[in-house]
Amino acid sequence: MEQEKNDGINKDTVLPLPIQQNRPALSCGLKIRKMMKTVPPCLGKFRPVVGQCCHQCTPDSLSKKLGQNYSLGFHNLLSVNETQTRYRGWLVRRVCCALFVSGCKVYGSPVSGRLERVCQSHRVKKALTAEHKAPEGGDGHGQLDCLSPFLPLINTCISSGVLRFVCWAMLKMFASVFGSIQVNLNHLSALHRASQEGSLLVYVYVRQSAVDCALIPLVLFYHSLRVPYTVCPLQIKNASLRSILQKVGVVLLPPSAPTEDDAEMDTLYQSVMTALVRELLHEGQAISIGVSERSGLGGQWLARIRQLIKEGSVPDVSLVPVGISYDCVPKTYIQVGLRSIFQWLWCLFCWRPEGSVRIHLAQPFSVKEMCESGRCRVDEWLPLQDLLLPVILNNRAGSAFGQRRVSWLLPSSYYASELQEPSRSERNLSIATILHLIFSATSCMAVMPTSLMSSLLLYKHRKGVSTSVLCRDVAWLTEELLFRNKDVGFGGSLTEVVHYSLSLLAPHLIIAAAPSKKDPLIVPCPSLAATLHLSYMAKTVTHAFISEAVGACAVSAMLCEVAHSGVSSSVRSDVEGVEVKGDTEFDVVLCQSELTARALQLCHLLPPGFMPPCQSSQSFALDAIDSLVRCGILIQEEVPRDVPICDFWKKQEGPLTWTTSDDPYHSDSDCEEPDFCSYKIRQPSHCPEMLFFLCRMLAGHLRALCWTTMGLDLFEMPLAEAEFVAQIHSHLCDTANKKKQHYESCSEEAAHTAVRTLIDLGVLLEEWQKGGVFLAVSPLFQLSENRQKLHRFISQYLYN
Repeated sequence: MEQEKNDGINKDTVLPLPIQQNRPALSCGLKIRKMMKTVPPCLGKFRPVVGQCCHQCTPDSLSKKLGQNYSLGFHNLLSVNETQTRYRGWLVRRVCCALFVSGCKVYGSPVSGRLERVCQSHRVKKALTAEHKAPEGGDGHGQLDCLSPFLPLINTCISSGVLRFVCWAMLKMFASVFGSIQVNLNHLSALHRASQEGSLLVYVYVRQSAVDCALIPLVLFYHSLRVPYTVCPLQIKNASLRSILQKVGVVLLPPSAPTEDDAEMDTLYQSVMTALVRELLHEGQAISIGVSERSGLGGQWLARIRQLIKEGSVPDVSLVPVGISYDCVPKTYIQVGLRSIFQWLWCLFCWRPEGSVRIHLAQPFSVKEMCESGRCRVDEWLPLQDLLLPVILNNRAGSAFGQRRVSWLLPSSYYASELQEPSRSERNLSIATILHLIFSATSCMAVMPTSLMSSLLLYKHRKGVSTSVLCRDVAWLTEELLFRNKDVGFGGSLTEVVHYSLSLLAPHLIIAAAPSKKDPLIVPCPSLAATLHLSYMAKTVTHAFISEAVGACAVSAMLCEVAHSGVSSSVRSDVEGVEVKGDTEFDVVLCQSELTARALQLCHLLPPGFMPPCQSSQSFALDAIDSLVRCGILIQEEVPRDVPICDFWKKQEGPLTWTTSDDPYHSDSDCEEPDFCSYKIRQPSHCPEMLFFLCRMLAGHLRALCWTTMGLDLFEMPLAEAEFVAQIHSHLCDTANKKKQHYESCSEEAAHTAVRTLIDLGVLLEEWQKGGVFLAVSPLFQLSENRQKLHRFISQYLYN
């Protein structure tokens, strides 16, 4: 935790002033009662410290303490005034933004000789020889003809004049889109010092919108740091727009490739991009990369960097996770042209500024330290079917130990340009780096007020809530987030926070005010679009409570087993003499070993990015159960013993046993025997509500898995993977429309994640054919009995 000064440094943590002054009136004449209570952006005088390196994987990077001042607060990029320039006066106040941009430092970007060095790369020569039949040692003109589609990408540069103009234009445009863009200043000093020491910096963020690509260079330019070369996954067709972007360091897709996947299928493109990354790092340039949380796209750039480090072309690289949080995520267009840009600009003049953005730049850490120190273990990674199929089909609980292997995050086709495909352990290390960066960037994200409000309305008050109760829950959930070292992107009056959030979410809510009641009733719209929007905004809160959510689902699974067994007022669990007085009172004793096993099995079903790869699944499951004890849902009960645990002499009556002194897991503690303990659910009224609130956080993902499993017999197999995902998405939407609920389970991301999980489980088999990858149901799960077992296994974690 960092100390918070009371000198006005963090005054930007309150809601943006333009939004406070020009608040729109909500429907039904909503007037939230004025309350004196405030929502703190920090607990007492302390603000959560976010963005620190992993203490397990990179302790040396963590110990550098480059960013020692943790009380710098935030700064709004859009609040440019005359004090940030060298001039003063009335005219300066009118053109202060242009003067400020002209005074920012721009680092040079030499391009001379880059094309020749890329052509001389052994990867490029191999790809030209293999695919384009270019003779080895042939003239340079033949190579240039083959590389002509990639010449503009290789010659991408950063022009000082164009960069200043584009940054000035972005500041003006973003002022029309957002109320404020808050940047955490705590780790900027670390980046300045790392840049002065000559460290190669690579900024990594989780893709949410096309605006992400523009925000990071703008932040670095604003603070006179080196503007990075930005990898843009969008296809831009207009030649003039491509030319402008390539002069500010944007690495675009080749014109012939409609998507990033299509571009990566070209071996020559892979070779040219690897050689380009090597040249950029040799020039001392920074790079900005976005990684998709759903598919892992963008991770191939990190694999290229790690491959260059491994072969010695680059000494080391410092990775900087970047967390970007939006009140309202801007829309993203896959293909960008002049028409879409003019439409966007026209909307800027019609719309008022909506929402805020908060950016956290984390502490840089070394790739070499993470991958070569041996602290990030990948030798226990196993296929998901090896971890869970014995449990699902044969009810063998002891087979779930290990870590899930997610090789699809980095397909072997991405290594087609390499002279030798790396070993499985090397590939797993690259995947672990991608997962760690996704987890780190997500952990850096602040919880915005719309995210907090969406989580409460979707997971706790689905049937509606009054504003007074909602205000109480906002204050409660804010404190819970801050206790978990999660930054929040708001502060100030409780009334302002609630009204501001409801104003932004108003299109997705039903707000009814009865004349006889002072408090309006707020209900989420029971529609597909509204539920998907609220579910997407609530993801940040789910990441913050993921340990508690896993533990709550494990408790729910054991309670369902008790309910289905029909046990009431009878002995339950492994602890003798304990009676269940009534199912509704939750007077049930839960065995620790069984509860941990349920949590461990659920860990394997989580999508990538929810837990760090350096933590074992068993450790995460134990933490999940302990977190329920810490938050007061479970009470640990002691098991009566014949011999007290502290009675050392009676424990030594048996024969002595000896262990080797070099055993790293050996301990001289008197408590070597496993302690069998049990848990009970607390009886206060708020505990069941908290338990169900946590269970609902993972219900969307688990329900999509259940619906996909039961719908496998509706499709004619085999089908192309993209077509099958589209049909599964349509099936999920149809199922939700029939039930008229659970729309959060039918997003495109839920369909993609469900299909990928079933492939890893061995339910679906991948068949490589001429037209691409085709999917078919495996013979084992063509039996309806096995599909029913899988459905029962997943549905046990669903709160109903």
